Amino acid sequence: MNKKNRFVKLKSNSIPKNMRKEQRHKGWNEIKTNDSWAIFKIMGEFVNGFEKMSKIGPCVSIFGSARTKIDDKYYQLAVDVAHKIVDHGYGVITGGGPGIMEAGNKGAHIGGGTSVGLNIDLPFEQHDNPYIDSDKSLDFDYFFVRKVMFVKYSQGFVVMPGGFGTLDELFEAITLIQTKKIDVFPIILVGTEFWEGLMDWVKTILLDKFGNISPEDLELIHVVDTPDEVLQILDKFYGKYNLSPNF
Repeated sequence: MNKKNRFVKLKSNSIPKNMRKEQRHKGWNEIKTNDSWAIFKIMGEFVNGFEKMSKIGPCVSIFGSARTKIDDKYYQLAVDVAHKIVDHGYGVITGGGPGIMEAGNKGAHIGGGTSVGLNIDLPFEQHDNPYIDSDKSLDFDYFFVRKVMFVKYSQGFVVMPGGFGTLDELFEAITLIQTKKIDVFPIILVGTEFWEGLMDWVKTILLDKFGNISPEDLELIHVVDTPDEVLQILDKFYGKYNLSPNF
């Protein structure tokens, strides 16, 4: 077997079966046609999202790993944070899946508050959790539509320990605020032991060594360890600013 064929075989075997069977090469004309019709599906997701999310009232989004187990300390911490958030009159938005997302919706549900789930169709990890309000569960095919819903309707981001998806949501929010594409809102990282390495790198490498960010950019981010600290930041911020969609 030559190198090229060996690479193709290895690459194919690394892809889940339910994804492999759907893969095939498309011609440029087929791609163009599919892309044109996809506009209507994308538009439909935006319309449905805007219609439902505009009615939910002020909410805080909680992000974190789908892989966090129920006996993990950060699962319970996310439950407690969400409970505290709804006790203070906010609702909770999560990605609708398991792990930290489930914990966030669970805390909101236990506290009797608004519990929203923005689910995404994925080949693994993602499935609806049972703690989302029945009329506030939305399903998306497109990540970018889902991201707009998080950013537009969140009054703050609470970011628990997570993986690439969590980091993606975090840095996108920071970038949009930094570039003034959206209004400023609190970004709260929960778990000093998890986040301190990243924040040290941001300060020493991005800021001090290379100058790729400004000192005031760091003021957008708070690192805390308790539900009370989360609420203190939210209440302090909204003592100065009105609650409203971000753009």
